[in-house]
Amino acid sequence: MAFSGTNTQMESVVLGWFVLELTDSPFLVGLIAAARMALNFLAMFSGAIADRVPRHRLLAVVEFAQTTLALAMLGLILSGYLELWHIFAVTLMNGFIRTFQMPASQSLMADTLSNDLLANGAALTNMCRNITSILGPLLGGVLYKAYGPQGAYTVIAVFGCISGICALLVNVVASTSHREGESVFGSVMEGLKYVKGQQVLWAVLVLAVIINFTGWPLHTNLMPIFARDVLGTDSTGLGILLSAFGIGALLGSMAFASMRNLRSPGKLLIIAVIGWHVSIAVFGLSTGFYLSVFLLMVTGFTFSSTQVMILTLLLRTTLAEFRGRVVGLRTLAIYAYTFGSANSGAMAGAMGAPVAAYINGAIGSLLLGALAILTPKLRQA
Repeated sequence: MAFSGTNTQMESVVLGWFVLELTDSPFLVGLIAAARMALNFLAMFSGAIADRVPRHRLLAVVEFAQTTLALAMLGLILSGYLELWHIFAVTLMNGFIRTFQMPASQSLMADTLSNDLLANGAALTNMCRNITSILGPLLGGVLYKAYGPQGAYTVIAVFGCISGICALLVNVVASTSHREGESVFGSVMEGLKYVKGQQVLWAVLVLAVIINFTGWPLHTNLMPIFARDVLGTDSTGLGILLSAFGIGALLGSMAFASMRNLRSPGKLLIIAVIGWHVSIAVFGLSTGFYLSVFLLMVTGFTFSSTQVMILTLLLRTTLAEFRGRVVGLRTLAIYAYTFGSANSGAMAGAMGAPVAAYINGAIGSLLLGALAILTPKLRQA
């Protein structure tokens, strides 16, 4: 997860800056970020598959496939034949492959822990992701400035290969099961019926849709625009900003990883999401680099707290045989990021990145408030 997460974070920074340099278009920066998630609607099926096959092998296939795509990008860059549509095509394929990653890896984590340790496991898993969100953007920004996109994609390919080998080395006990002769589509429908009957599960999944539409665009596709047009910095500065977000996220994960017998994760989730969106709006007011770094640490802390609570609630509430499908639906919720990225990029291009941050913060807070009122079991969880 460390190598894979570093890869993902590096690629996000490299793609955003590369497209901004090639096109000088905030809208296309948002669109390329959206393309990374455009095929997430297939996550329902990837989750069903993660419940049917050995999860560590599925994870290895994902990592090696992403390595192959990184090598393809590297080859196009070095050959001089790279065009914008190539970047979108490779990004779309990478996004499709990544739909299998979360159901396999997070279900695999839950398979190794007892129920009372799931919150700690979720926090440790998130902490690993947070460490990569510090190192990945910084490494990607520095490599891009020093060696260009070809240098960054070389390291991305190497890390992808290492993560695939690590996945194969995981020693697991068989944890997947399905009825003999049942189709993948049948498994998907069974999972949907299961989630429909659990208010906490569907409420958390709806909340995941909200935050991916309004919260995620800030530290992904909007950040290159803030770095260059608002704060007047370069790709290294962009890496520092995103690393500050990662440091805050790491502190949030460490705080929850150290807690024993975590109680009231539903209430904590609601508080964290509200704090996240308020911090997004406040960040939009900043024009100083160092103040922005500090504010991003706060945003990262609330972001990480949100991710830990979501994973804790999903894994605590879900029966083991449905974990792949439920996490697959969690991955599907990320599809909202496709629309959020395109929408945020369009707002940034028309009105500026700060206005886009204000609007996202306000919309996210309002939608979360409505959901909290409508789902009492989430508040009580």
